[in-house]
Amino acid sequence: MHKIATFLQKTILRFDFILLLYVVVTAIATLILFQLPTTDNRTEHFNFSHYNNYVIFRNSFYHLVSYKDIYAWWMEEKQWDLYKYSPAFALFFGLFAQFPDWLGCTLWNVLNAGLLVYAFKKLPQIDNRAKQFMLLFIFFEMVTSVQNIQSNCLITALILLAFSQFEKGNPLWASLFICLTVFIKLFGMAAFVLFLFYPSKTRFILYSLLWTVILFLIPLLVVSPTQLIFLYKSWWNMLANDHTSSDGFSVMAWLRVWFGWNVNKLAVVFVGLLVLLLPLLRFKAWKAFHFRLYYLASVLIWVIIFNHKAESATFIIASSGVALWFFSSPKSYLNILLAILVLVFTILSPTDLFPAYLRTHYVIPCLLKVFPCILVWLKLQYDLNNFPLEEKTSL
Repeated sequence: MHKIATFLQKTILRFDFILLLYVVVTAIATLILFQLPTTDNRTEHFNFSHYNNYVIFRNSFYHLVSYKDIYAWWMEEKQWDLYKYSPAFALFFGLFAQFPDWLGCTLWNVLNAGLLVYAFKKLPQIDNRAKQFMLLFIFFEMVTSVQNIQSNCLITALILLAFSQFEKGNPLWASLFICLTVFIKLFGMAAFVLFLFYPSKTRFILYSLLWTVILFLIPLLVVSPTQLIFLYKSWWNMLANDHTSSDGFSVMAWLRVWFGWNVNKLAVVFVGLLVLLLPLLRFKAWKAFHFRLYYLASVLIWVIIFNHKAESATFIIASSGVALWFFSSPKSYLNILLAILVLVFTILSPTDLFPAYLRTHYVIPCLLKVFPCILVWLKLQYDLNNFPLEEKTSL
């Protein structure tokens, strides 16, 4: 056993190996998408590619600089689905749109995967071995995300980097990383709650306002003020109409499927928000590093399980929260069982390692992907609300 442990330590349990694994597998998984045949969309009568999300991102840049509505349907360009991010993100994606699709898409996915490894590595006060196990735990979830050409690895990395900067006493960079998540997907706004744990609150708020103004106005580099106002109105209208379109893999969908409860989405989110905020009343626990770390994990899971648009590829965010909690918490039988449920049903169920029959007939219709994350989040609330006050770490 000692030889096996030594071998693992010298090979697999190293950040350079894990980074190489993430980057190589991501590049291969991305390039495979360009070899697959297009998929027939019978409703709209055209074929769309397996890298459709990249097409949406790439088109958003060209629509932006061409003074077009980036939030409109562009079926004639064989773009299935709407662009739902900010005008600033569309401008940023010009960095990748300049390349051939196969190269730009690969670079985008490698950025997501590589930055995720970097963000975990930079987490303070956590043993390197634990951080390496966290990255291995979420590996297949990362693959699911990049195969769908998503931004969720990037969002996870930015929130983790913001936490690290908070811990280092750098509100300028913490505010930038959180503001960047908001201008990718609005649910990144939930990470702002982390600033309550740290000093320099006024500086953080002022920095956040500064970055918000900059990111809000930066598309003016390529569009007029009138066009930018039009785009923000169009974005708002699109999001407002999008709210009622689905339940996704969420608590709301789980309540409907398991119990037949057609609940009001906003009411469920409000209750979930109250439960999320309840541990903040334990002011004396704020000085404990593991309390802050558990709360970060709780936020990462919350933004997914209470998101009515959550899909399989977004669960890299929630799975990262689970990994943070499990590999930094006591290894009780209950915690181990919950981690196994997440690994099997949340992380592995979308992959070819999981029986297709079970995935099709049980996991997807019964929402077994989200259920283990709900259980972990509830356990996290118990841990946070019963956190021992004697563990104290200076800020």
